[in-house]
Amino acid sequence: MNQRTNIGYKIIDSVHIGNTEFVIGYNQKASMPYVVWECQNSDNFCFGSFVSNRVAAEQILLQRASNACSRQAHSISMKGV
Repeated sequence: MNQRTNIGYKIIDSVHIGNTEFVIGYNQKASMPYVVWECQNSDNFCFGSFVSNRVAAEQILLQRASNACSRQAHSISMKGV
């Protein structure tokens, strides 16, 4: 599988919730070497949060994924499914 990149950041981790993917990118040359993006269709990256270390990136990734999971569960319960 090809390694994905976005604006010089190599995608090193990801979580899928429904149709949304949340990814961590890494660029060792950047002043903020880690970033967390929301991603649609494998290549549409948005809502970047740039941080200085991997632990902070993982915390953001997990929080975003948790929020998306909660929204998805709420949406399903509102439909009565």
